[in-house]
Amino acid sequence: MDRSWLLVLPSGFIVCFFVFASVAQAAVVEHTFNVGNLSISQLCKPAMIITAVNGQLPGPTIEASEGDTVVVHLVNESPYNMTIHWHGIFQRGTPWADGPAMVTQCPVTPGATYTYRFNVTGQEGTLWWHAHISFHRATVYGALVIRPRGDDDAYPFPKPNREETLLLGEWWNASVYDLERMAFITGNTAPPADAYTINGKPGDLYNCSNANQTYGFQVQSNETYLLRIINAALNTPMFFKVASHNFTVVGADAAYTTPYETDVVVIAPGQTVDALMVAGAAVGRYYMAASPYDSAIPNGPPFSRTTATAILEYVGSATDAPPQLPPRPEYNDTNTAFRFFSNLTALVLPGKPTVPLSVDTRMFVTVGLGNTDCQPEQLLCNTTGTRAPIFAASMNNASFLLPDAVSMLQAHYANASAGVYTRDFPDQPPVIFDYTADASDTAVLKYTTKSTKVKTLRYNETVEMVLQNTRLIAKESHPMHLHGFNFFVLAQGFGNYDEATATPRFNLVNPQERNTIAVPTGGWAVIRFVADNPGTQILSRLHFG
Repeated sequence: MDRSWLLVLPSGFIVCFFVFASVAQAAVVEHTFNVGNLSISQLCKPAMIITAVNGQLPGPTIEASEGDTVVVHLVNESPYNMTIHWHGIFQRGTPWADGPAMVTQCPVTPGATYTYRFNVTGQEGTLWWHAHISFHRATVYGALVIRPRGDDDAYPFPKPNREETLLLGEWWNASVYDLERMAFITGNTAPPADAYTINGKPGDLYNCSNANQTYGFQVQSNETYLLRIINAALNTPMFFKVASHNFTVVGADAAYTTPYETDVVVIAPGQTVDALMVAGAAVGRYYMAASPYDSAIPNGPPFSRTTATAILEYVGSATDAPPQLPPRPEYNDTNTAFRFFSNLTALVLPGKPTVPLSVDTRMFVTVGLGNTDCQPEQLLCNTTGTRAPIFAASMNNASFLLPDAVSMLQAHYANASAGVYTRDFPDQPPVIFDYTADASDTAVLKYTTKSTKVKTLRYNETVEMVLQNTRLIAKESHPMHLHGFNFFVLAQGFGNYDEATATPRFNLVNPQERNTIAVPTGGWAVIRFVADNPGTQILSRLHFG
């Protein structure tokens, strides 16, 4: 399936000088990422070769403190082009380190090296990194943890006794690169994942899986654990539960939240959640379970109706005791998903950004699936008219086409955008229609064209954007990620957006702050941000299939 992108280019230049009272505490955190082949066997299948970093799945965790500089030397020992995106990092002054291939940089070719250098000033919490080219994001990913400057006592919540990072993912019993290439050249969708994973392992509920393919960690009774939960899946929002345990959510997408009590975490691809969990159950063994949320049932793309598990084991429990399995929401439990996503609010702290109250630019952006024509490079794509056109993700009926000769950031800095991109991404959809009604799913409305359109913004202007889901092809929850910025989620709901009824519901006091939002199924969300980060930034629909 094609990907759609909206690029935001704040114009102008600015030189910033930052002065910190405790600048001596800042450090340089340096890593070398050797991207190469890893032989691995899962689910009783013969060993296969995947692309991974430093021979690990997931890759290494980067740990830094607020204000540090991160330096990563990418050594591409794989046979594929490669880039890395630092998901949620602002990249202020370093837009060329953001990672999207042919947007902020050219790919790092096999045998080549590239050094990413950026700072993490003004950011605390859990983020992550991943490949930003082809399907390699399925195996090239890892956590990026930013702690408060000084020590962990600076958390705006009780200091946990320990912490654990949990990356949720998807696993295919095949080369994900080959799957993506075949999907592209045929115009078909890629098959669903064969399994879901927690820290790279599917757990023991799958056929032929075993203890070696089940992640686990020990807890001490009555201690508090900070769980850093990351959804690194390509396609699938997840429900996450731990049998007989509850959570207090204290952060999302590296932004602190008002403490929120829940027995389930709902997390879309690209999102992170920080949650406190007290080990207050009886001594024993308990399953952690990650199961899919697919709001498009029954008309959406196929997905695996399975559950990944890991084991939480209390110190002193019998190692042969069978773990307890938590009850899981139904796959299409939109009520549970919406309750979680809509109930989070920001923890307002002195000196931290608050939602801007005035708006300079308003945009209404429809998001959904459509159809487009086969491209010349899609060698096995049937263009005889004997079958339906191919799927294409689009925004405002524009499906994004990557440049093939020069990156967009390079063209922008060289003032040579001609032939690379055009500055005419529309503020409104070309046709106004009943976006969420079944009757609107017509061939005329579904058709979209390929183009490379961007929206140009003035430096420091405030943008309010309505993200409207459509019924085209299927209603589903669309994860949307904005590079280079956090945004405030003012409101979200179902059906067609109605300004008259939605505006009084806007939270202008403590709206949640995110870099990725799951637009509600058959609904809408309103976000607001300040365009204060010059460069080529992307608003992307995180969906591959």
